[in-house]
Amino acid sequence: MITRPREEFEDGRVPRTLIESCLREHLDGAARLNRLRAYYDGHHAIEARVRSAGLPNLRMTHAFPRYITTMAAGYLIGNPVEYASEAQPEALDAVLRAYAACDIHSVDAELARNASICGRGVELMFADGAARPRSAALDPRDAFVVYDDSVESRPLLGVRCVPWRGRDGRTRGYRVQVYTRDRILSYRVRSLADLRLEEAGAAQPHYFGQVPLIEYWNDESERGDFEGVLSLIDAYDLLQSDRMNDKQQFVDALLVLYGCTLETDGRGRTPGQQLREDKALSLPDCDARAEWLCKQLSEADTEVLKAAIKADIHKMSMVPDLTDECFAGNSSGVAMRYKLLGLEQLTRIKERWFQEALRQRLRSYARFLSFRGEPTLDADGVRMRFTRALPANELEAAQTLRTLEGMLPPEELERRALRIG
Repeated sequence: MITRPREEFEDGRVPRTLIESCLREHLDGAARLNRLRAYYDGHHAIEARVRSAGLPNLRMTHAFPRYITTMAAGYLIGNPVEYASEAQPEALDAVLRAYAACDIHSVDAELARNASICGRGVELMFADGAARPRSAALDPRDAFVVYDDSVESRPLLGVRCVPWRGRDGRTRGYRVQVYTRDRILSYRVRSLADLRLEEAGAAQPHYFGQVPLIEYWNDESERGDFEGVLSLIDAYDLLQSDRMNDKQQFVDALLVLYGCTLETDGRGRTPGQQLREDKALSLPDCDARAEWLCKQLSEADTEVLKAAIKADIHKMSMVPDLTDECFAGNSSGVAMRYKLLGLEQLTRIKERWFQEALRQRLRSYARFLSFRGEPTLDADGVRMRFTRALPANELEAAQTLRTLEGMLPPEELERRALRIG
């Protein structure tokens, strides 16, 4: 989190030197974000490994980061967030119509994915050509929010920095947009190594009532879901790659000759060619012998180590391995919940941070729509409901409802039955 004293903004102006210092601080963490994104895309440290000439160098990567992110983000936001407000249904309906117009559930899914990868997702709210509110999920490597240094950590401004390309497609510099509570400031910079902002247009109003750039944190430390197991993923890649390299070396084993040497035959073939073509060698002496020199492989030990590393990856990331025997189809609902307990606890933490950002979005949309004559919504009075994306055990649920007949009123039984369906 990038913080600055609120006193720097008391007069309503944003010092250019302050923006430059915030950009430098953001760029200092760019290597970490690039590494996390590379692992998600399947580019791991093993790809850079170099071995001695002549040795096999198979470099295998395993998509643990993508699996962890898909499971964690899908469990959180696989089912769309539901909103409800008994006191202000009309005002909420106006916001929900705006949400539907910009397919907000897809934006939420992208934000959850980015938060799982990089530790935070970034949303930009803007007005389209018809003056309707819209949202877009930005790359966390290109955008960030600056907060004040109070205990409330209130947003001061948002910054987005993207390449500025010419007609030939070459990068000529970078566009920097700064979002305050009421304005959008535009700048250009020639090089990120030498940050000197140049104005690139007049300030524009945005009518969202607060900084229209919102960060969706994954947890309090902005850590990605697989960030803590990167070393274990590297170990798994190395183990499996060396396993295949050993197999290759076993296939390319050396043939050792005792008591003789071989020459080319009458057809001009070398001993190696003779062995490949005839699958046999003619030894010149009865005391001569030949045998393969190869490395002894311990597959049992390797398999134990592989299973241990894989189990640690899932344990430390709190994302279960659904291919494990523990997830058999005949498990009861209670047993499944115990197996998913770690993921559930992780998701509850993610949900709290996600909900806080969603409420900021509600406030901004409500403020923007009020300028268009829509009823004003009190975002603090809106309830949000997250529903876990889990397969339903309908048989067990139906048996439970049958047991409750006569113990609960019919209306309650009907409500529970509709929830199951």
